[in-house]
Amino acid sequence: MKRRTTLILIIVFVVFIGVAAYAYPALSGKVKPEDNFGVSVQESDRGQSGSAQPSVGQSGSAQPDSGQAGAAQSGGDQPASAQPSADQPVPAQPAPSETDAAQSSEKAKTKAPDFTVVDANGEETKLSDMLGAPVVLNFWASWCPPCKSEMPEFDKVNGDLGDKVRFMMVDLTDGQRETMATGAKYISDQGYTFPVYFDTEQSAAYAYGIQAIPTTVFIDKDGYIVTVAQGAIDENTLRKGIEMIAP
Repeated sequence: MKRRTTLILIIVFVVFIGVAAYAYPALSGKVKPEDNFGVSVQESDRGQSGSAQPSVGQSGSAQPDSGQAGAAQSGGDQPASAQPSADQPVPAQPAPSETDAAQSSEKAKTKAPDFTVVDANGEETKLSDMLGAPVVLNFWASWCPPCKSEMPEFDKVNGDLGDKVRFMMVDLTDGQRETMATGAKYISDQGYTFPVYFDTEQSAAYAYGIQAIPTTVFIDKDGYIVTVAQGAIDENTLRKGIEMIAP
């Protein structure tokens, strides 16, 4: 009797192993590694004062003598949330409302830091004065070859779009390597018509952590940074960035 029971158990075990060996490849083939890639990363972590932003284009750039790093992003460990024990019921969680979703989306945005620059007449202008329309903010200097290489495209697109998008071409004027006089002369000699401003106090460069030029920041009409291009960009890349802030 014992031998018969043992034999039956052995047969059942062998059958189970055979079924498992057949079923595993069939079932595992239904789950592919790429199924986990449904969520794409839209933005890298960034600080409020000009740390790295996602780019729409990247090419040659020059290092300004007076570039300063943006403020460091603060952070710290967060306490772990309490976990219910196995013998405690898990309390029901309310479904997120549309208001919660909107607030979460708002927190994910980065507000463009405000700053004050001057025009050729010495009149002060703030970035906040431009809002209400999308803004293309470009940092440049007349001694920077990559900056000069992209300016014809900026001037053309500015002329094409008119008031639909506001351009702020900010000259990094440190008073030594670049002055208002040298910057204004270069623009005049080239016949460019886009709006030019002079960062005489380096407040704009500091606010955005500019360490290399040209750098172009694309800001939507509500004053949020959408994307940044570091290095000289062509007309197609410039228009692509504008489409992101003025669809």
